Amino acid sequence: MKRYLTRTPPPPGRLRVFCFPYAGGGASTYAGWQRQVTADVELLPVQLPGREGRMAEPRFTDLHALVAELDAELGPELDHPHVLYGHSMGALIAFALAQCRHARGARLPEALVLGGHRAPHLPAPLPDEPDIADADLVRILDAYGGLPRILLDHPEWLAALLPIVRDDLRLCAAAHTVARTPLPVALHAFGGAADRLVTVPEVREWARYSTRESETVVVSGGHFFPREEPGFLDLLSAVLRRYESAPVAAPDEAPEPAGARRG
Repeated sequence: MKRYLTRTPPPPGRLRVFCFPYAGGGASTYAGWQRQVTADVELLPVQLPGREGRMAEPRFTDLHALVAELDAELGPELDHPHVLYGHSMGALIAFALAQCRHARGARLPEALVLGGHRAPHLPAPLPDEPDIADADLVRILDAYGGLPRILLDHPEWLAALLPIVRDDLRLCAAAHTVARTPLPVALHAFGGAADRLVTVPEVREWARYSTRESETVVVSGGHFFPREEPGFLDLLSAVLRRYESAPVAAPDEAPEPAGARRG
């Protein structure tokens, strides 16, 4: 567990929010969020292997293998009230982890909060082509807004990032193999109004995967709207407040969260 979490989980009773990064990203994506999220929750960034402090470890390119390890490693913490949050690739990982735990009857999250990723029954937005040249990959990513702008100004950073992005794209290409069972979990899907990689109608398609509350929240900004839209963390805080007092009982025994279906 310590390999995957950069912070010590809180004592039982405080809602945990596990945060999964976008392709090429790491746990540092969420640095500073704890201070800015006003909800009384504990944000726990998840550090995947092969990046940042785990650079020496091999990266996963098999989504199901990654999810199985996450389930095993984080299992003790996931048995407490929690929310799964992910952006782009992180949204896919969060959803696949929830499906994995649902299949074996484990505790489910109080909510899934998914941003910047189309629903899994839709085609992958980016190609999984291992032989594509670096320059062509950069051009494609940039055309769709799939690269933070700062990287284009630092070629040395971009060169170090591309191998990670390639492996993460291979992982994301398996989205269509993830179970698509509608889950008894509230689902909040965020989409960027100017996102050229994932459109708002594609984000709205997530609604079919929840049998409880489901909403689509459209925010200004492109694919990286969490860093482009200053008000995003306020919106996220408002969502998380709904689950601060999540019961310790298993999800099937907990009352359904209040809220109207919209999207």
